[in-house]
Amino acid sequence: MDTLNLPKYQFRTKQEEGKLFILDEQRKKYVKLTPEEWVRQHMVKYLINERSYPSQLIVNEGMVEVNGMGKRFDSVIFDRQGKPKLVAEYKATSVKITQKTFDQIASYNFKLHVDYLLVSNGLQHYCCKIDWSNNSYQFLQGVPTFAELIGENKQEQ
Repeated sequence: MDTLNLPKYQFRTKQEEGKLFILDEQRKKYVKLTPEEWVRQHMVKYLINERSYPSQLIVNEGMVEVNGMGKRFDSVIFDRQGKPKLVAEYKATSVKITQKTFDQIASYNFKLHVDYLLVSNGLQHYCCKIDWSNNSYQFLQGVPTFAELIGENKQEQ
């Protein structure tokens, strides 16, 4: 698999009938190791290990209904009350991140109504914060910590 612009992590893998599988700890099962899955597993480890996201609040490969059709999101991070806060879309390193990628994740967000969008192909990572009151968004310098995501780091005014 490709080298990513993320820390190196150890994963449990297995081979079955000539195909390689990786353990998705969020789904608690082995899944086929595709280039996109390689990015997902690294980014989830990054969120947990480097940005302090509780693993039990991360859901991989869930369903959301968009325009009457079931769509599968890559990852959603929830707050401690079960409200979705961030939706992530992962692409293989060979896939360039374009406006189409952002359109895809934005369509999920019409239903999820999260405050943060994260897009990564393992080499480039883009995170933006949605300002629902002004119908705008702002790209961030990096991925927020979990405390920042749920607003625990706000200064008292």
